[in-house]
Amino acid sequence: MAEKTVTIQNAHGLHVRPATKLADLAGRFKSQVTIHKDGQDVAARSIIELLTLAAAQGTQLTIRAEGPDATEAVDAIEKLVNSRFGLE
Repeated sequence: MAEKTVTIQNAHGLHVRPATKLADLAGRFKSQVTIHKDGQDVAARSIIELLTLAAAQGTQLTIRAEGPDATEAVDAIEKLVNSRFGLE
């Protein structure tokens, strides 16, 4: 299992466009990827579930992945979040 904590940096938080990018990216990996916030766990491949996190700017999220490419999945999602989802 691989795990990293990231902070949402973009001004509008994890809204529809970044949630879509995150879900699309998570879907490219064989590993099961989940996002955790305040005791809530959601599937990273589900846009709807990601939106339920209501992750505003400054929110810390933990990315966890289990499977054959877990480290690569976590690293790629961390890079996406740190790039502000390519939106800013």
